[in-house]
Amino acid sequence: MARKPPEPVQVVKQRRDAALRALAHGVPYIQFLDIGFDRRGDELTAILPFDDKLIGNPFLPAIHGGVTAAFLEVTAIISLGWSLLWEQIESGAIDTEDLESGQLPRLPKTIDFTVDYLRSGLPRDAYARARINRSGRRYASVHVEAWQDNRARPFAQATAHFLMPPSGPAA
Repeated sequence: MARKPPEPVQVVKQRRDAALRALAHGVPYIQFLDIGFDRRGDELTAILPFDDKLIGNPFLPAIHGGVTAAFLEVTAIISLGWSLLWEQIESGAIDTEDLESGQLPRLPKTIDFTVDYLRSGLPRDAYARARINRSGRRYASVHVEAWQDNRARPFAQATAHFLMPPSGPAA
């Protein structure tokens, strides 16, 4: 039995980038906040570029708490969705043209979301990474941390629980 030759690295990278772009651009609020994702293998780092519209208290100035919470929740959902799609993206089972045309997989639904505001978010770019503690067929638990200048000094963190989407094509 002959083995199929491996795909060129560029083809795999293009498929990964297209899948992540489609996943993130499928949520209008991500576009409004201009959140981007830096992908290194299967690890994602969310990036929230600073903009004056993000300021909640102009006297400090500090990033609005709702923006911070949304940034953490978006990071958790996209990271969880990315982990669900990873095997299909790697195998080529997902057609990136379908994703780019809007045929997106279902994303997990938030059950609960708890944010800890550790310090004020300063008027500069913010970064976040999610750690999936548990991901089963029905339920997932995710921890997210956001930082600005020093990853060891997060300004906010969150714990979230999600209802996993049913497997199968999106409706």
